[in-house]
Amino acid sequence: MKNKHEFLEKNVGWLAIMILVVISFGGLVEITPLMFLKQTTQPVKGLKPYSALELEGRDIYIREGCVGCHSQMIRPFRHETERYGHYSVAGESVWDHPFLWGSKRTGPDLARVGGRYSDDWHRVHLTDPRAVVPESIMPGFPWLNDNILDGSLTARKMTVLKGLGVPYTDEQIANAQKEVKGHTEMDALVAYLQSLGKALQ
Repeated sequence: MKNKHEFLEKNVGWLAIMILVVISFGGLVEITPLMFLKQTTQPVKGLKPYSALELEGRDIYIREGCVGCHSQMIRPFRHETERYGHYSVAGESVWDHPFLWGSKRTGPDLARVGGRYSDDWHRVHLTDPRAVVPESIMPGFPWLNDNILDGSLTARKMTVLKGLGVPYTDEQIANAQKEVKGHTEMDALVAYLQSLGKALQ
């Protein structure tokens, strides 16, 4: 075999196998060290797991596609930190399954939105965005005010997350349905938004 490179280029099967080997090796070299760095695997000081209501709100955030227009990751650049606050760190997301960093910003980043606006502001904004931000192109979500949560699956969600390392107590899991039942989806989503980014503020 005079030219191994030419052999690979002319044999699609072998080329595909070698591409997978190279990508796998490169991925291991990049990802494996991160699994052992404390700053990427340990929660930041003051981080708390989502309450039952906030967890339901997070699921509504995902269901309604909010992550398609809003990122939750502030990059370490001056123009970002001046607008949104402290840049995001990995320790803030160790209990997020899945993480919602995103990269699309049709709307502003929400990583530090918790506490920036009142609950009432969020309710109005989510029902009719142009009532508070006239130039907004965000759709309204008025049905969230009408949909009532029963919390029947909340404890199961928390149990699964506990198995993934989220430090929920047995008491939190036992009280999950009671905490959620009777609240609207709007209540849950606002609670979730108000929880974002507070550990580093």
